[in-house]
Amino acid sequence: MSLNVARTVGQPQEAVTDGFTLVVDALRANGVEKIYGVVGIPVTDLARVAQAEGIRYIGFRHEQAAGHAAAAAGFLTGRPGICLTVSAPGFLNGLVALANATTNCFPMIQISGSSERTIVDLQQGDYEELDQLNAAKPFAKAAFRVDRPEDIGLGVARAIRAAVSGRPGGVYLDLPAAVLGATVPAEVAQASVFQAVDPAPAMIPAPESVARALDLLTQAERPLIVLGKGAAYARADEAILSFVETTGIPFLPMSMAKGLLPDDHPQSAAAARSLVLGQADVVMLVGARLNWLLAHGQPPRWSAAARFIQVDADPVEIDSNRPIEAPVIGDIASAMAAFTDALRPGQVTVPDAWWQAIRGRTEQNVAKMHARLTADATPMNFSTALRAIRDVLDGHREAYLVNEGANTLDFGRDILPMYRPRHRLDSGTWGVMGVGMGYAIAAAVESGDPVVAVVGDSAFGFSGMEIETICRYRLPVVIVVFNNGGVYKGDEVNTHSADPAPTVLLHSSRYDKLITAFGGTGYQADTPDELGHELRAALKTGEPTLINAVIDPAAGTESGHLTSLNPRTH
Repeated sequence: MSLNVARTVGQPQEAVTDGFTLVVDALRANGVEKIYGVVGIPVTDLARVAQAEGIRYIGFRHEQAAGHAAAAAGFLTGRPGICLTVSAPGFLNGLVALANATTNCFPMIQISGSSERTIVDLQQGDYEELDQLNAAKPFAKAAFRVDRPEDIGLGVARAIRAAVSGRPGGVYLDLPAAVLGATVPAEVAQASVFQAVDPAPAMIPAPESVARALDLLTQAERPLIVLGKGAAYARADEAILSFVETTGIPFLPMSMAKGLLPDDHPQSAAAARSLVLGQADVVMLVGARLNWLLAHGQPPRWSAAARFIQVDADPVEIDSNRPIEAPVIGDIASAMAAFTDALRPGQVTVPDAWWQAIRGRTEQNVAKMHARLTADATPMNFSTALRAIRDVLDGHREAYLVNEGANTLDFGRDILPMYRPRHRLDSGTWGVMGVGMGYAIAAAVESGDPVVAVVGDSAFGFSGMEIETICRYRLPVVIVVFNNGGVYKGDEVNTHSADPAPTVLLHSSRYDKLITAFGGTGYQADTPDELGHELRAALKTGEPTLINAVIDPAAGTESGHLTSLNPRTH
């Protein structure tokens, strides 16, 4: 039965609504304005109805990239990004992005069509048969299946609430084909759709927990505030800035918290990272977790005597790696407001000796970095190429930065400063590759501002076909591929056969020519001056552009900054 017939069957005796329309009505009732996805059986008509009802549908070439886009949209907007996938293989393609959203605490909902339940449950061999609900559960914050069309509104509302409440995450919503095609009386359908009221309610921390944390800070000789991407997501920018400046405590931003406070803020300790992590005696974690990115809070990276304050929405996170002496459970915005209200003038002070140590180390590291950035390297290395990008982006602070790869990400995190909150997107907590094009598309779609994606050649390969998506929607995205011809580096030699070594890619690849096939602009850059000139030109036009930045194949290190995680090199 076609969609149009399904919507009018039984008239004039009785008006009916089908499942496709109900899904769209439920999404619209909850403020959803965009869907990222890949269409096919059985969800194609869902995308058509969404477009007809004013929801923008962004069609991708692969579900994983669509899911990453939806996750990034969730981080950037604070509302759940929606990813639409087909059944079974399409669902599985999106599952990596769903798991990544859950791990990174991005609110995202993967909506997938699925096969006939009665056949799937009896394993009778339906088209693309798969028990998708149970497959998704280990990778999602929550998972739901709607078995009746009149429950679609409820399912959408529950998925939205689960995605954004408490600690945000990925949610799976399973919509069997039979439910999408089924009809219900229009009056029943209308009554079943509703808006979730206050889906992310404030979680006010206990006053005694705030007082305990402030008391601990008053005892500190070497205090430190660590800002995680949870702090950036919270949109508590002014409250965080006020607390940092009132207390005078140095802060260290994690990569996606860069720009929450400008990187050139005088209290930033980013250039003295190793020193402050190793010597801080009281550490206040704000939306940051003591996971692998912070060496699990363990020596030798951290002082064994360090005492911790942790502000987090999830009490289960407390004590996950180190004993937390002052846990503060609540949403970041409410917690920082409570800290500001409870803080007495002069209650927290920072000894001059601590600042002198930080500034001394900062000066040393800045001088070393300057030498690397200004070296005469031919061909370009990561540092000299990133210097050219840094200089251009300094005049385009409205631009969003997407950064992925191994060495490209590691060097980029240190060299490319950020000045605005939530303008940097990278692989984050899970370290997954392939997020670049999806994140770039989401940033462009959600903001309308220019996006610069600085990606390694290996990382680009995971989602490179999405340059067609960028061109199809004429998005203001500039992609800079750091082409050193390899995974990590491109100079490894296989001495055992004629095959390339495991890490080697084609250094002669002309990635710039790929985008021209879709109507975009491509450039080849062999020097920092060429790279800077081409990036400026691309940002001026606002057109889809790809710059193939040729990097020395010998540049880079195995596993980037994570060599210690590689068993053979540990």
